[in-house]
Amino acid sequence: MPQNFPQEGFVRLPQILSVIPVSASSWWRGVKSGKYPGPVKLSARTTAWRVADIRQLIVSLSEKMEG
Repeated sequence: MPQNFPQEGFVRLPQILSVIPVSASSWWRGVKSGKYPGPVKLSARTTAWRVADIRQLIVSLSEKMEG
């Protein structure tokens, strides 16, 4: 996990893509299919994800790679 990744709060898509190596379009397809967590609208033009959801996703993906 990068040093600048927050412990709590919200993160925007560029921060997520810096730790999960997929393209933005692949990310959005994964959100639509339920593979990745859904976003939270913070305002009309601001979409973010809960850090806790992203951290849980990273743990889940790591476990799949190990198993």
